[in-house]
Amino acid sequence: MENIIFEDNHLLIVDKKPSIPVQSDISGDKCLLEIGKDYLKKRYDKKGNVFLGLVNRIDRPTSGLVIMAKTSKCLTRMNEKIRLRKIKKKYWALIEKKNIKHEGILKNYLKKNSKKNKSFVVDKISKNAKEAILEYKIVKTLKNYLLLDVLLVTGRHHQIRVQLSRLGTPIRGDIKYGAKRPLRDKSISLHSKEIEFEHPVNKGILVLKCDPPDEFIPKI
Repeated sequence: MENIIFEDNHLLIVDKKPSIPVQSDISGDKCLLEIGKDYLKKRYDKKGNVFLGLVNRIDRPTSGLVIMAKTSKCLTRMNEKIRLRKIKKKYWALIEKKNIKHEGILKNYLKKNSKKNKSFVVDKISKNAKEAILEYKIVKTLKNYLLLDVLLVTGRHHQIRVQLSRLGTPIRGDIKYGAKRPLRDKSISLHSKEIEFEHPVNKGILVLKCDPPDEFIPKI
């Protein structure tokens, strides 16, 4: 299996390419979870079904760090960390250039539309509305884009994509949320670049990082 960032008896953490779905979808394409199970079967010569559970999910056109648990006990503990917001997740987002504050906090209420596989900003009182919070900071200014460092406080469906679109600065290539044009490989310039959390078993602090794909920033 390519792009393994960390592995021990409990966790398998990889750098996902943007073309691969994290879990099976309507496309029928092989997903990261299946690839991970195949890897464990071959690597450790396991017979029968192999357990591997997703801890976090990132969208198919997004690249970067995905955490998977190799035991059900580890998955339960990691899910609890997600619930308590004890996993720090940082992203890079390349957005269409606009005059925005150098840094800020975005707070919205989002509602997911499963039929459209899309989330929308709604009023707080809307049924099934969930609060979405992120912090951002401009780290680089390019000719047509701004590179943002994003700290994800909550983990809602398509959260970074819809909140940045609401700001009037859609992510490069993200035509679903208002970008001007798609990228050739159908990816978007959103990358899960860093995670930090306490290991669920040995209690040491893990800080894991990975670089974005070469095509993340356009060659100008």
